[in-house]
Amino acid sequence: MTRIQASKDCGNSPKNRFVQAIAIALETGNATLEDYAEDIIWKRATETALRGKTAFLGALAAREKPAAVIVEHAISHGKVGAASGEVNLGGGAKRRFCHVVEFASVKGDRVTTLKSYA
Repeated sequence: MTRIQASKDCGNSPKNRFVQAIAIALETGNATLEDYAEDIIWKRATETALRGKTAFLGALAAREKPAAVIVEHAISHGKVGAASGEVNLGGGAKRRFCHVVEFASVKGDRVTTLKSYA
């Protein structure tokens, strides 16, 4: 089971908590389907962009399960949010991440575009 260390940025902000949940889902592969638009686009730093929920969920399922995810910051403003932190892959291997999240509306309850830098 992956150990999660949450950001202190989330406080009283449901949208910041949602951004954090999306980052954790991207790192662990455990996504809640209704959080994503059918036509979601996931732009990744070193791989081809994925389009559509089926391709997105398939890529998530194939991700290595980390030993720990540490979310250092999770912030949002308007229709955009971002989360950054570190993933412990086990055996001492670590990598940094940053995910930029674009929402369908200012309400911030469904993701339309993700840009990941890891």
